[in-house]
Amino acid sequence: MNDLRHPHPQAMSGEELTALFEQVSNWGRWGPDDERGALNHIGAAEVARAAALVREGRTVSLSRDFPTQPGPENPWPAQHHMVIAGDDPCVPGVDGLEVSTDYIGIAFHGMASSHIDALCHVFAQGRMYNDHPATEVKSTGARRNTIMAARDGIVGRGVLLDVPRALGVAFVDPEHLTTAAELQATEAALGVTVGKGDLLMVRLGRDVRRAAMADQAVPGLDPRVVAWLHERQVAVLGGDGVHDPIPSGVVHRDWAMPIHMLGLAGMGLHLMDNLDLEPLAEVCAELGRWTFQLVAAPLRIAGGTGSPLNPIAIF
Repeated sequence: MNDLRHPHPQAMSGEELTALFEQVSNWGRWGPDDERGALNHIGAAEVARAAALVREGRTVSLSRDFPTQPGPENPWPAQHHMVIAGDDPCVPGVDGLEVSTDYIGIAFHGMASSHIDALCHVFAQGRMYNDHPATEVKSTGARRNTIMAARDGIVGRGVLLDVPRALGVAFVDPEHLTTAAELQATEAALGVTVGKGDLLMVRLGRDVRRAAMADQAVPGLDPRVVAWLHERQVAVLGGDGVHDPIPSGVVHRDWAMPIHMLGLAGMGLHLMDNLDLEPLAEVCAELGRWTFQLVAAPLRIAGGTGSPLNPIAIF
């Protein structure tokens, strides 16, 4: 298995990644104070076009269940505790009212929770999107590029690129990084073209592989894919993993997670991690269509570096 001591055969040098960062950077593109990044590719026309895709009236969740069970990919499990339950449902100080209430808490970044990364989540050499310093994220919360940039929700045309289906395999092996050429081949096989303002979901078959294999490796994308996303003016990237392969095949420690660093810090590309794309893939195959309206509503967390997420595809 690849690690920091054994470079992935597709690994790029630090110099190549630096040049790629400069190529895809959107710093200043929408002004010095912009915090929406690639979400600026979604305008009224893109939202209206997505609404026109709703024909069958079917909805599909892209989220995993709230991850309360500890495991190798969930070292800090989410908390779900009952505050008042049916065995003693009386509300203190309110005679006659019987209820049940609960508490939840979650550290949502990582490999277990379906979530969206804000643009302040990952830095590249001490800077975040639009050339703001990492020190703008304080112990009390972020001052720049927070999840509040998406406080009114993200609505647009969702596109699923089901790479294993198009390539005729059960899943993508983590030893191979999915390339832009393979994403284009997937487009051709599925009869869809990714374009401006799209919310692109890339299925690599993580969950199918997990059911068949004992290790915790997760497939990912070739860093050069970010140049393709930049050219196509994609607004959001989602996947069934975290886009970067786990374990990493990158040997240069300045670029430990290049998709995150190039996407979040360079392009201003919000990332949706750890989605469950299996039900979506089934519905897309059944209907023979790979585009749909996608609605995502991050929590309004002032200073937040992201949010748990339950994106909904609407057909």
